[in-house]
Amino acid sequence: MASIRSVAGGVVAPSSSVKNVLDEHRLPTSSGRCSLRSSSIFGAGLDLPLLTRKFKLTHTTQGVAGARAEGSGDGSQQLPASHRYKVASQAAFEHLQAIKNNRYTQVKSSILVLGLSVHTCPVSMREKLAVPEAEWPRAIGELVENNHIEEAAVLSTCNRMEIYVVALSWNRGVQEVTEWMSRTSGVPVEELREHLFILRDRDATQHLFRVSSGLDSLVLGEGQILAQVKQVYKVGQTAPGFGRNLNGLFKQAITAGKRVRCETSISAGAVSVSSAAVELAVMKLPEQGILSAKVLIVGAGKMSKLLVKHLISKGCTRMIVVNRSEGRVAELQAEFGEAELIYKPLPEMMNCAAEANVIFTSTASETPLFYKEHAEQLAVVPESLGGVRHFIDISVPRNVGACVAEVPTARVYNVDDLKEVVAANKEERKRKAQEAQVIIEEELRSFDSWRDSLETVPTIKKLRAYAEGIRTSELEKCLNKMGDDLTKKNRKLVEELSRGIVNKLLHGPMQNLRSDGTDARTVTETIENMHALERMFDLKADLSALEKQFKAAAEKVSSQ
Repeated sequence: MASIRSVAGGVVAPSSSVKNVLDEHRLPTSSGRCSLRSSSIFGAGLDLPLLTRKFKLTHTTQGVAGARAEGSGDGSQQLPASHRYKVASQAAFEHLQAIKNNRYTQVKSSILVLGLSVHTCPVSMREKLAVPEAEWPRAIGELVENNHIEEAAVLSTCNRMEIYVVALSWNRGVQEVTEWMSRTSGVPVEELREHLFILRDRDATQHLFRVSSGLDSLVLGEGQILAQVKQVYKVGQTAPGFGRNLNGLFKQAITAGKRVRCETSISAGAVSVSSAAVELAVMKLPEQGILSAKVLIVGAGKMSKLLVKHLISKGCTRMIVVNRSEGRVAELQAEFGEAELIYKPLPEMMNCAAEANVIFTSTASETPLFYKEHAEQLAVVPESLGGVRHFIDISVPRNVGACVAEVPTARVYNVDDLKEVVAANKEERKRKAQEAQVIIEEELRSFDSWRDSLETVPTIKKLRAYAEGIRTSELEKCLNKMGDDLTKKNRKLVEELSRGIVNKLLHGPMQNLRSDGTDARTVTETIENMHALERMFDLKADLSALEKQFKAAAEKVSSQ
């Protein structure tokens, strides 16, 4: 049996069984209950469990063929053919009636995250699926074009590539996201499954909150991931497929990340990927070697800025920075005036590398900047500097090809090798994570309540539409009776009067249908109020239409 992997406290679908969960039409299910995808009959998006404990549908090549009644003690009894579908439809009707009182839990879309992280997948695979920030809107647009995906978001960093979606059907959503990842990366689905983790609903929500809080980072408590989650939220504001649910999810994740850093000691002594890279260099160089090291930094972005900061803290005050343009390097020179930062344009990179014994790479290049042949052509590092050239690559995709490690005088390290640096103080990391988990649980409850409160929005719209329909109808009758003598001004006054009366009457019910989601008790009361109003004003049009479709299909089959 395939083992189930755990990521950040959540249960993950076993990689070898992902294919199995993609098939939504299997009958019966493992629990013995049968389900029928309603879209196969009605084109709707609701999975309807057809039978209760006493009845089971049998599935044949012709579809739903009959029903078998199970006795409580002496086996089963085959029903007459003329009654089979009637029994099934009656049982289904009873189940539909039960759904009415808790409809939203039956049809609420699932929040899913599918991804690859530094904990479950090597950088050689992660770099193939990395999506540059500039491509996030395009990726979101492609994902929501799928039939079962309503909303989507992309979080792609050096340590992870994760796709968050709101899906009408969770297993169909898994299938569509997996196929999209395979299609865009060129990695076969079967190979992708070996590294993919899948989390659903509360596990998916908790995972993002842990990510934002720095609990899932290679370096516990590192601050850059919170900035990256904020960037996903920012990009989402202009991406049509980043909908209300994910907007609320990422907003709450940012709140969780801020609270964890402010209210716990997780940020005390916390380091970043860049600082871990500097620590790795210190470990690999001879004692005090960082003080005399000839350092080259390729790239001048945020990660490089942190590299400069931590190199200075270790006593390294002279660095060459290679970048496409001088602007960002000038900003670094202005910020770190205590160090000598020398700008060199990209075409001079190889000449600079020949003089360096420590090379940090941190660019957005999608192809390696250094290959084996480049390393072989570089001048030999003097014995006074250790005789070895260290390539420390914190880019994803990688800037230094793995083949460079074949050169005897070269040592290559990537983000996965930073585990060596952060492996220390495991007990301290565990204690800090426990402190943060309390806050994450509070934010989880808050998000769950907020999402539950969204259920009332359709009812609010239907109630207002219902009242508006009555208002306009009665207003039209009144105006017709008053004839053409009514002035334009008086006609406007009558219309305003009708609107005012409706708004006053609806104010109380509307207030009792609104909740900010901060209090679970209030949300429960709001849901109860919603069901009461739906019954009083007969607003359950969607479910009633579904019942009529089901009944029509049942009658059609039974008459054949």
